[in-house]
Amino acid sequence: MKVLMGAFITLNVWLYRWSGGRLMGKMGAAPILLLTTMGRKSGRSRTVPLLYAKEDQGFVVVASLAGAPKHPAWYLNVEANPKVELQVGSQRFAAVARRSSAEEKARLWPRLVAIYPKYENYQKRTTREIPLVIVTPA
Repeated sequence: MKVLMGAFITLNVWLYRWSGGRLMGKMGAAPILLLTTMGRKSGRSRTVPLLYAKEDQGFVVVASLAGAPKHPAWYLNVEANPKVELQVGSQRFAAVARRSSAEEKARLWPRLVAIYPKYENYQKRTTREIPLVIVTPA
């Protein structure tokens, strides 16, 4: 299953980049961006497609891992090195990522659940607090 998921993500990233986000740029009505982090162990760049909400000058993404008991690897990479790269549609740019404050999460969480209602189920499925990450252009 893990190999299949990895292959799907690789294909998703390739199609998104190739098409400038026209292909694989949405999941239903939810917009998708590409987040590239530096692997905290490998030192290699790692790219994942994530649903997002626009926020002021930045973007908000959810470190849900579908409600798994641990944080996703990309989130751990951001904690280790907040300098990231984003691709939103055809635009690619350097950015900085940070975990939202509790107040920001309280304000932003309902917007993200409105975009993708399964986030609410993911939070119920896990005992960990699912972080929101705010990414702003550098």
